[in-house]
Amino acid sequence: MPNPNLETRVAFRELCDLIRDADVNFLDGPRAVFDDRTAVEGYRWLTEVLSVALDCYLWGDAARPSFVNLVGPTRKFGGDNADAFYCFAAIDPRRTYRVRVQRGDAVYLSLTVYGGPTDGRWSNRVVGILNDRTMQPSADGAFDIVLSPAEHPGNWIRLEPDAVCAVTRDYLVDPVRGRQATWHIDAVEAAPPPRLDDTEMALRLRTVANFVRDLLNICPIPLDESRLNLIEEPFQQPPISYGWVAVDAAYAMGSFHLEDDEALVIRGTSPDCAFWNMCLWNPYLQTYDYRYERTTINGGQVRYGADGSWTIVVAHRDPGHPNWVSTAGHRRGRIWFRWFCAAATPPRPSTQVTRITAV
Repeated sequence: MPNPNLETRVAFRELCDLIRDADVNFLDGPRAVFDDRTAVEGYRWLTEVLSVALDCYLWGDAARPSFVNLVGPTRKFGGDNADAFYCFAAIDPRRTYRVRVQRGDAVYLSLTVYGGPTDGRWSNRVVGILNDRTMQPSADGAFDIVLSPAEHPGNWIRLEPDAVCAVTRDYLVDPVRGRQATWHIDAVEAAPPPRLDDTEMALRLRTVANFVRDLLNICPIPLDESRLNLIEEPFQQPPISYGWVAVDAAYAMGSFHLEDDEALVIRGTSPDCAFWNMCLWNPYLQTYDYRYERTTINGGQVRYGADGSWTIVVAHRDPGHPNWVSTAGHRRGRIWFRWFCAAATPPRPSTQVTRITAV
């Protein structure tokens, strides 16, 4: 008979309790969301972040790593977008790893090693990063990368003592028909087959819970009622930051609050860069469902003016503008811009609320 006092049993029930009570974050208190639609999205978000946590921390194995998908059309969290594919691999800073990537149709790709807690809480700094602008390709056009504590020639990231994971990014202008980059990772030192026991399983379940708990401490993010319908000043991401950020990117956040007959007109210019896009998010930092309507737009999809400037229109219905982005039925939401490998910090986009018929 199994032991009824397994620590795994205790940890499993702790995780179940956390998920069961998590809806208080978006139903009550100062972070309560503003309508039923957004509350329903909160329940879906909980299943998605739990799915991510299980893949990364219940099944993740730094001795025998593999890259697992972090985001997709039905797995949204942490600022996902329609154009990007992200993967995660657990790593041990004492080991040496070899990574190989075939870029496919990616216009930008990178590998970032993050440092921080080992108990599932989000990372707090970037240990090292390589992107396709800073790496040398192999003879066949692929990129080969070494992650190790000891220096290595070629494309190399030093694993400092707090290194905990590696995250990939590849961006496509046409993510539906384009070829996604393919990533592979191997630990150089062979490891024996794992043998899961009660102590290890309980630890992994508590690591899963810590990851979910960290996201519950962040989301939902309420809108600042005094800063609606504008875009904040763009900024370059610093290496000391919370979560899995990209330090070779500039970002800008904004918001919208629109009535049925209103549109938000956003005007700007973008510096030379590897890639840029704009996304609409709910308070859980999830894109709206881009499978069925355009809720994001990128620099390869935008129609530009003769002077290189662009105008994007956010509205509930199509105003007949080529750069229309749908709110997907949301009256309020977040706006997020990103620019990778930009030659300069982008100028702040301007905004104007107008009638849809005036666009």
